[in-house]
Amino acid sequence: MKRHDFLFVILVLVLFVPFMVSTPLYEFYCRFNLEHGLAMSFLKFAILATLGESLGLRIRKGVYDYKGFGLLPRAIVWGFLGIAIKISFLIFQTGAVNFLGYIEITLGDSFGYKLLQAFAASAFMNLIFAPVMMTLHKITDTHIVATGGTLKGFFSRIDVAVILQKVDWHTMWGFVLKKTIPFFWIPAHTITFLLPASLQVLFAAILGVVLGVILAFAANKSK
Repeated sequence: MKRHDFLFVILVLVLFVPFMVSTPLYEFYCRFNLEHGLAMSFLKFAILATLGESLGLRIRKGVYDYKGFGLLPRAIVWGFLGIAIKISFLIFQTGAVNFLGYIEITLGDSFGYKLLQAFAASAFMNLIFAPVMMTLHKITDTHIVATGGTLKGFFSRIDVAVILQKVDWHTMWGFVLKKTIPFFWIPAHTITFLLPASLQVLFAAILGVVLGVILAFAANKSK
C-alpha cells in the first residue's frame, strides 16, 4: 500500500468510524439529517460521490487527484446534484404510491406491495429524472476539465451548446443510459426506496462510489 492509499483509507475511517462507535454522535447525525435534509444531502454527495470519483481515478490512472482534475469543483457539483436527488426521491416516491393507488393496485401492507412501490418509484425516477441529471453531470465534468479544474474556471460561463456537440453520444446512450440505468440504477434504487428515509440519500451516495469503482475497472479492462 502506497502512502497516498494509506492516507485515503485513514480519511475514510475518520469520516465513518466516529458515527459507528459513538451513540451521541450518531444520534446527532440522525437528528440533524431529519431537520436539515437538503443540507445533509449536499454534504453526503459532495463528500462521498467525490471520494468515489477520486477512487475511480486511482484505479484508472494510479492517482487520487492531479492538476486540472478539479476535485473541489466536482464536489460542488455533486453537492447540488445531491440536493436534486433528494428532491427527486420525495417526488417520485410519493408519485409512485399515488400512481399505484390511481390504477387501483393495492396489496395492503405486504412486503410485495412495498417492493412494487419501491420498484415503481425507482423506474419512474431513473427513466425520467436520471437521463437529465446524467447529461447535466457530463456537461459540468467537461466544463471543469476544459477550464483547468480551477474554481475561477468553474464559475465562468458554460457553453452548453458547444459541450453538447462534443459529447460522445454513442457511449452516453449505448452504455451510460441504455445499460447502467436498467441493469444497475433501477435495481439499486429499488433497494434504496425500501430503506428508511433517513438512510436513502446516504445509500444513494454510496451507490455512486460503487458505480465509480465498477466503471473504473471496466475502463481498465477495455484498454
